[in-house]
Amino acid sequence: MLRLLFLLLALGAGIAPAAAAELVMFEAAGCPYCARWNREVAPVYPKTVEGKRAPLRRVDIAAPRPADLAAIGGVVYTPTFVLMDGGREIGRIVGYGGDEIFWSLLTDLVAKLDTPNERRRATLLPGVE
Repeated sequence: MLRLLFLLLALGAGIAPAAAAELVMFEAAGCPYCARWNREVAPVYPKTVEGKRAPLRRVDIAAPRPADLAAIGGVVYTPTFVLMDGGREIGRIVGYGGDEIFWSLLTDLVAKLDTPNERRRATLLPGVE
């Protein structure tokens, strides 16, 4: 009940609840950097603040692109991590150079989810700025 009250108050104040974000990982079979990320980061990712804020979604770069991700262009290297919110790309990390670099870059990307400008953009219709 308290949660519902907070949601109603937040919507009335123009604050959108954080929910639609996801981290899309484009990967490939046999990619050594993907394998390294899977060893070093994947086991803990869903337990982190970032992982809860932007759950991981894996996409095989060689497979047909899911329709809801058709707007993501320019993915050539694996792994490529694309932070999406409300169907819009917020930013990306190309490659994997180790866990410290990954977490640093991801922290910067996730912080963009909390900026008023990004929240506003994510709620607009596609193509409307």
